[in-house]
Amino acid sequence: MPGEQQQFDGERVNRMEELQTERVVIKKVDLPNGETIAYRKRAGGEKKVLLIHGNMTSSKHWDLLIDAMDAEYKIFALDMRGFGESSYDVPVLSIKDFADDVRMFVDAIGLQGFAAIGWSTGGAVAMQFAADHPGYCDKLVLLASASTRGYPFYGTTAEGVPDLNDRYKSYEDIKGDQSRTAAIQSAYDTGNRDLLKAVWNTLIYTHNQPEPAHYEEYVDDMMTQRNLAEVYHSLNTFNISGAHNGLLKGTNQVQDIDIPVLVLRGERDLVITKEMADEIIEDFDGRARFVELKDCGHSPLVDDLDQLRNVITEFLG
Repeated sequence: MPGEQQQFDGERVNRMEELQTERVVIKKVDLPNGETIAYRKRAGGEKKVLLIHGNMTSSKHWDLLIDAMDAEYKIFALDMRGFGESSYDVPVLSIKDFADDVRMFVDAIGLQGFAAIGWSTGGAVAMQFAADHPGYCDKLVLLASASTRGYPFYGTTAEGVPDLNDRYKSYEDIKGDQSRTAAIQSAYDTGNRDLLKAVWNTLIYTHNQPEPAHYEEYVDDMMTQRNLAEVYHSLNTFNISGAHNGLLKGTNQVQDIDIPVLVLRGERDLVITKEMADEIIEDFDGRARFVELKDCGHSPLVDDLDQLRNVITEFLG
């Protein structure tokens, strides 16, 4: 009977959702530096993947990709220090601080021989980790990643646009910024969900949005962040290229990354510019492959999950 079949299909879908949830567990591990790192672990086969999230997010924001990846992949997604359920006892001062946490994290759980996927700020962390600690990861995916030359932060003009002649130089400059840092921090402090969603709808979810209840979970997750100004400062002072980025000379550590690298950028990304992606490709000097994600913005996980998954799994082999 049609009604019975619909009921059966509904029960099957619900059971599949239960099984999907059951295979993702949230754990915590203590690091030698005193911090506690929370992480999601999804059961899978022999291929291991480490996911490193971006700013204003945590491992929660990887959930769509975690669920979509084939069962042959065993997936780990950490909350970086100051995000999600991880601790924030000592403030971060650089992308290297995050990368050192990643090294202690993978040591603590005994993870080696994995592919690392870094999204946005997480891309910078993944690059620093791969440069500082060779032998841990064997492939690197940079998804809508900050440049090898960092992510510059500027003051604003009277018209409210970035003043390219006024690049911030210190943590104090960034912490005192009213147009970005203070506004977002105030939204965190007061629980202003509408402002946070307005920012994401303007810059990230410009065409597609998560399902409403799911979106609310993401907003809850955003407000766990305790290191906003420190992340902005870390991005502003990051530079592993061989070039001067307008603020400081690069370390040229990009030359120490000798594993296969995939650079992904959505063609509609309003956060990571085409010039930033071009800088990454230039600095890797022929050692990285670039793929433009069609009709995607800064969150291909929401814009076109199938396209993102297919490109990543093809690269991972």
